[in-house]
Amino acid sequence: MQVVKANWPELENSTGNQVTAFTTTRLFGVSKGPFQSLNTGLHVNDDPQAVLSNRRSLLAYCGLQDAQWLDQVHGTLCIKSARDHQVVSADACWTNETELACIIMTADCLPVAFRERDRIAVAHAGWRGLLSGVLQNTLQNFNAQETDIWLGPAIGPNAFEVGAEVREQFLDKNQQYCTAFIAGDRSGKWLANIYQLARLTLIMKGVNPARIYSGNYCTFTDEKQFYSYRRQALTGRMATVIYRTAGADS
Repeated sequence: MQVVKANWPELENSTGNQVTAFTTTRLFGVSKGPFQSLNTGLHVNDDPQAVLSNRRSLLAYCGLQDAQWLDQVHGTLCIKSARDHQVVSADACWTNETELACIIMTADCLPVAFRERDRIAVAHAGWRGLLSGVLQNTLQNFNAQETDIWLGPAIGPNAFEVGAEVREQFLDKNQQYCTAFIAGDRSGKWLANIYQLARLTLIMKGVNPARIYSGNYCTFTDEKQFYSYRRQALTGRMATVIYRTAGADS
C-alpha cells in the first residue's frame, strides 16, 4: 500500500507507545472505474464490497482490528472513538487508547492529525468546517501548546477557487485570515490556501507554530496519487489514519 506519512518527528512518548499517522493514496486497491483503486468511501456509489475490501486491507496494513469510521457532514462535532464498529455522524474523532485507529476521509478537504502524549485525533476540515470550528472543537481534548499537528494532503492554494462570500466570512471571524486569500483570475473569485487557513486557526488557539507540520501536496493537480472532488465529482476518498501501538514494555 502506498501512503503519505506524517512528516512530524518520530518519537515515543513516556509510556513507550508509538504514534503512526498517514493518508492513503488512490493506489493498490480493488475499486474500478472512477473509483480506481483504493477508495475507502462507502457513500460515493462505488461497489460496497470493493470499499469494504479496501477498508480491510487498510486495517491489515496497520495491523489493527478496531477503527472509528465517520459519516462526515462538514460539521464540527468531535467524538471519542469507540471499538463498537458503529459509524457516527461527526467530522473528527479522538482517543487515548492504543490499537484503535481514528479515521477520516477526504478528496480535497484538509485532513488534520493531532498528537499529544497518549492522545491522538484526526479532523476533516473543509472550508465550512474550518469556518465553523471543527479544529477548535478537536483541540478541546488536548493541551494546545503541547500538541503536534500534521496537515495532510488537500487541494493546493493555486487550485482552490472560492467566491468572495467565503473570504468575507473568514475575515468577519478574524482579519488575519486575509493572508490565506489572493485574487483569482476570474472576477469576484479568490484562491484560498486551506493549509494557511488551518495554520492560522490553530495558532489562534494556542498551538505552537513550530509544531505544525505539512507537505507540499495538491489533490486537485496530482491525479495519479489522489482523488479530487473538484477535478471529478464522481470519485473516491482517501483515508487519513492515526493510531497508537503499545510498546514492548507497556
